[in-house]
Amino acid sequence: MQTLQFIDQYISCFPEEVQEKLCLMRETVRNAAPEAVEVISYGMPAFKMKRILVYFAAFTKHIGFYPTSSGITAFEKELAAYKHAKGSVQFPLNEPLPLELISAIVQFRVEEER
Repeated sequence: MQTLQFIDQYISCFPEEVQEKLCLMRETVRNAAPEAVEVISYGMPAFKMKRILVYFAAFTKHIGFYPTSSGITAFEKELAAYKHAKGSVQFPLNEPLPLELISAIVQFRVEEER
């Protein structure tokens, strides 16, 4: 339960519009990976099964999403519109989150961990 409080505290530190996006991200990941456990890792909210599935975090101009390098590679075409690197993608705060894409990436990561 303490981890949930830490994630709630993490989210509450941001402006309301950023909190809304973080809550949407959290809900989307939770729905895509219902058996995963919420944790804090590297100071960021994360979801874990055997290993970490994904992390997410808020920044000044974007929400960072970290589905590991395999998650980025598997969805490279779909992520082409976003700034991304080996294990991360940036979703601009001034655009809607691509919730279906996030869900698909999380589901991919769940299958990798099974």
